[in-house]
Amino acid sequence: MSVEQTDKIDFISITPNQKVQLTISDHLEWDENGDHILILQKKLNAYLDFIESGQIPKNYSSAREKGIIISISIKFFPNEFALNFLKEAEKIISSAGYEFSWEYHP
Repeated sequence: MSVEQTDKIDFISITPNQKVQLTISDHLEWDENGDHILILQKKLNAYLDFIESGQIPKNYSSAREKGIIISISIKFFPNEFALNFLKEAEKIISSAGYEFSWEYHP
């Protein structure tokens, strides 16, 4: 699964400190016209919808006590436009009560 499959959760795991981590696998190059950003935004919204649906606490009881992380594993280092988007995404996701992170994995 990947960022392009916006209706799927790519990976769900439990971190060493027992947080539920939802990871997006993003293999797309960053473009200047914003298509990649739109795809990623749709995927992030789907992840938030999944969390808000209440399915995680049903299957991962530690989520209530320890928390939830949305992370992105990125193949291509973000350009300036993408970095700004990721900063805004972090603000929005944090304000919803969840953690956000991204990692560059070439």
